[in-house]
Amino acid sequence: MKSSNPVFGAQAMERYRQLASSTSSIPITEQMTINGSINKIFILTIFLIGSAVISWTLYASQPGFAGLLGMGGIIVGFILALIISFKNTTAPILSPVYAICEGLAMGFISAVFETMYPGIAFQASFGTFGVLLTMIFVYKFKIIKVTEKFKTGLLIATGGIALLYLLTFILSFFGIYAPFIYEGGLIGIGFSLLVIGVASLNLLLDFDFIEKGAEYGLPKHMEWYGAFGILVTVVWVYLEILRLLAKLRQND
Repeated sequence: MKSSNPVFGAQAMERYRQLASSTSSIPITEQMTINGSINKIFILTIFLIGSAVISWTLYASQPGFAGLLGMGGIIVGFILALIISFKNTTAPILSPVYAICEGLAMGFISAVFETMYPGIAFQASFGTFGVLLTMIFVYKFKIIKVTEKFKTGLLIATGGIALLYLLTFILSFFGIYAPFIYEGGLIGIGFSLLVIGVASLNLLLDFDFIEKGAEYGLPKHMEWYGAFGILVTVVWVYLEILRLLAKLRQND
């Protein structure tokens, strides 16, 4: 499991271009709201956790079948994420399906790691929750302001990580690996910390999108799109924390 889903961070800038094209002709009842987005986030989270529990449970008795579900979830989830990212009107229908697919993948991956390192899944979940609360606090009190320079810098960093993961994934087919990145040495741990930092900062872009979308009165379906963005980022953070904890366990 050396590949990660870098949350399609490049789409963050595209979201703001969509804001500029919004109009005030949309009825208030059909406009995006912050509360509506929060409700959608809870709905997607329920789908995610529910399917993760199913995959996790199946792994104990049918690891092969759980593996098929997990790999299927990764592939289908990736395709759905691409569709939603480029066609946001599909978000109300496809986002719940995406959440289920990601849950199946996360449940399987977590079960595999849990078998090797007991207790690691709970630690990763707790760490992800902590990151989410921290980023909410940081955004709420404007400790880090989401400026255009910040967006551009974060976009470059996220794109760089995505390209690196893609390159290492392609090279793996030729038997070429990047051990310093994926092993538990100082370089590997430092790289994981860097990626977790970048992934966490992407949450600020998601929060800003939801706030700006409600302010500009974007269409109601953008609540699902904003919730989808939060979910993708949170999944990325969780997987990177899981990977970091595994590296730390290797050094024990």
